[in-house]
Amino acid sequence: MSEIIYFDNNATTEVDKRVLEEMLPYFTKHYGNASSKMHQCGWVADAAVEKARFQAANLIGAEPSEIIFTSGATEAINLAIKGIYRAYKSKGNHIITVKTEHKAVLDTCKFLVENRFAEVTYLDVDQEGLIDIDELINAIKPNTILVTIMAANNETGVLQPIQEIAQLTRDKKVLFFSDTTQFAGKIMMDVNEMMLDVACLSAHKFHGPKGVGALYLRRKDPRVNVIPLLHGGPQESHKRAGTLNVPSIVGFGKACEIAADEMWDNNSHVSKLRAFLEHQLLEIEQLKINGNTRNRLYNTSNITFPNSLNIKELLKKYAFSSGSACTSGTGELSHVLSAMGLSNEEIKQSYRFSFSKYNTLEEVKSFLNELSFKR
Repeated sequence: MSEIIYFDNNATTEVDKRVLEEMLPYFTKHYGNASSKMHQCGWVADAAVEKARFQAANLIGAEPSEIIFTSGATEAINLAIKGIYRAYKSKGNHIITVKTEHKAVLDTCKFLVENRFAEVTYLDVDQEGLIDIDELINAIKPNTILVTIMAANNETGVLQPIQEIAQLTRDKKVLFFSDTTQFAGKIMMDVNEMMLDVACLSAHKFHGPKGVGALYLRRKDPRVNVIPLLHGGPQESHKRAGTLNVPSIVGFGKACEIAADEMWDNNSHVSKLRAFLEHQLLEIEQLKINGNTRNRLYNTSNITFPNSLNIKELLKKYAFSSGSACTSGTGELSHVLSAMGLSNEEIKQSYRFSFSKYNTLEEVKSFLNELSFKR
């Protein structure tokens, strides 16, 4: 790994050393079960979990009681969509989502459809990756219980008009769940200003450990209910049974704290790297940047290279991707770029570069120098 220059931070990020240092005592010294309420070992673990709950809530402008810890965004998405369907099925069974959502959302919706539990409408996107608000309005029906649309696309970085969507769903009295996995920790976020009813986070997207995340559930105006996926204990307000992963939760909380404190500095640094890369690459004829370039994550660039360039050869020295990490091993072409109207040939020549605070301008220049030899 030390010999590879890493440009795939939407897949995962390097754990911040301060996060690791915060976690280590909870593997050895403070190893109590947070559910053991009868002695000091359990009290210490429980206090650490509640501190992390406060840190996570603070990152997104929520109340600590609105945070449910999970094993990551995928579990949080499953709990949100399946849990809301089960809790509200007496009111309706119609869910609306978008064709460019993460597979965790699409596969969860597919499960509900294939088992004849729910009816799902999949909205189109335009060539820039944005939905048509009028199409969303027309899709809402009397039996619609949930709209689920991601804040930032993991492949292109495109930002959907979340507040406009949220206002619409609130007016229609339909719950709104936004997958904020790529958004949280990178862009200032307030669930109340954004009018989100449900949202999810994953620690490893902003320099925390893998295997831990959270689900935000609004507690009032409206109060959102979910039926749990896991049973076997009263943990997480009876929403998610199981012994809490205290070290990872502690790391998650610390990553949230650091992200909140350093967000503006990271934004400034990383956006300069992305801008430099794109400015230099646009000199290449027939090269195209995919997605809305005016409104997207500052760290993400999805680029279609001309057929004359064999970009794959550069993967020996640089880590970047052809799409989502969750589907990169399947050989499937990007469903996101396909929905945006790219041809199969264009998709095969498209790659995502996603930067973090640990990347440097020298690394970007190194990649550009290597690429110049391929031209």
